[in-house]
Amino acid sequence: MREVVVTGGGTGIGYAIAEAFVSLGDHVTITGRREQVLKEAAARLGASCVPFNAASPVAVNEALPHLPERVDVLVNNAGGNTNLDRRQSADLMNVAEAWWANLNANLMSAVLVTTALAPRMGKGGRVISIGSIAARGTGSGSYGAAKAAMESWTADLAAELGPRGITANVVAPGLVVDTEFFRGRLTDDGIRARVENTRNGRPGTPSDVADSVLFLASAGARHVTGQVVHVNGGAYLGR
Repeated sequence: MREVVVTGGGTGIGYAIAEAFVSLGDHVTITGRREQVLKEAAARLGASCVPFNAASPVAVNEALPHLPERVDVLVNNAGGNTNLDRRQSADLMNVAEAWWANLNANLMSAVLVTTALAPRMGKGGRVISIGSIAARGTGSGSYGAAKAAMESWTADLAAELGPRGITANVVAPGLVVDTEFFRGRLTDDGIRARVENTRNGRPGTPSDVADSVLFLASAGARHVTGQVVHVNGGAYLGR
């Protein structure tokens, strides 16, 4: 039985990823900031949960004793576009805070949790981080920049962990419905415009992303590392 840790596992894509691993008989620990949401999700999944803010080095350190002593798969899913929670302003202090918020939520959360748990991983371990199509020039400002930085960091991580037999990859979704990402603000026109950019004429689902994560965590992906796997219906062509 593998020990799997999924950050941001209480809802949406993270929940679907956790559910997919549970279905394979793995023991899953989900993390997140919202304790009640996390506990309810863990109860439905039959998983363990450890509530903490993955972007806080203090919180990560405090959570370590409660996380599995052995980790076979780490999925860095915590994050989201923090600009959707902020009022945009040209004031330089507000601009700086907005950029730091997205970098902390999307990049530093992955860096901190991976750095903390990598010593608990052995040969065959997997680090899989959830990126975004926004990293490939589709916009989204500081959110896209943070996800682009995640891709660069993952390339270095693959080189660092490779000698230990551990792989590191990114799964980069495009539009995914049935999540909290857009905070209920995505209109039908917005969905239609994004779907028109795909080759298969549909939005993604959390299970689409989860299935790609399962592949990267499988024995069949043992020679795949330092890569970005695009899961967007062809809205971005990785060629």
